[in-house]
Amino acid sequence: MERVSDVVVVRGEAELFERTAHLFATANEISCAARDLHTWSVAHPSAPEREQAVRTTSVRKMYLPGVLFDPALAEHLRFMATHGARIRITEREVNETILLDRRIAIVAGDHVGGVRSYTVVSSPELVQGIQSLFEAAWAGGTDLESYQARFTELGAREILEQLASGCKDETAARALGVGLRTYRRRVAELMEVLGASSRFQAGARAREAGLL
Repeated sequence: MERVSDVVVVRGEAELFERTAHLFATANEISCAARDLHTWSVAHPSAPEREQAVRTTSVRKMYLPGVLFDPALAEHLRFMATHGARIRITEREVNETILLDRRIAIVAGDHVGGVRSYTVVSSPELVQGIQSLFEAAWAGGTDLESYQARFTELGAREILEQLASGCKDETAARALGVGLRTYRRRVAELMEVLGASSRFQAGARAREAGLL
């Protein structure tokens, strides 16, 4: 462990859990931003404990869209939302951070030699700055239910099936009963939701997520 005044750097989740487990156990408010649920697995209690943990704590979690395309992760989010957690999806890059009671911040660092570092911050000034960044990202996010509804409205599965078939846009549009412009607009919106820069990448991500 490296200590610099009120900033502590720990190596790996085992040490992070050892140093912060008591903070998670007593926190009344937890705010989390991550690309997916794997980053903060240390903060995810086992199944029998999750429902009670969410009910007794104010929980906000914010993720990138890709988390919805893993069935197991998406189910975890729905479970959390059902039991009181507020979940939002953001299409912008996020600083992977956990805030505990607005007085402790834990920031995920880089992997070095297969081990990830985490910085635990208790300086009020630094925590306030990190909190402000989180709040700005949170304000720009979309709640889970609305985001999933958007995905459904696009006819995502049907469009992905057409893309996977390799047919021309005109053929796909006729098969779906929409105009060519509408089809192409939905394809572009779906690529945005998937965070894909090409149709090929959109198809690949959909297959990885079990959508095809």
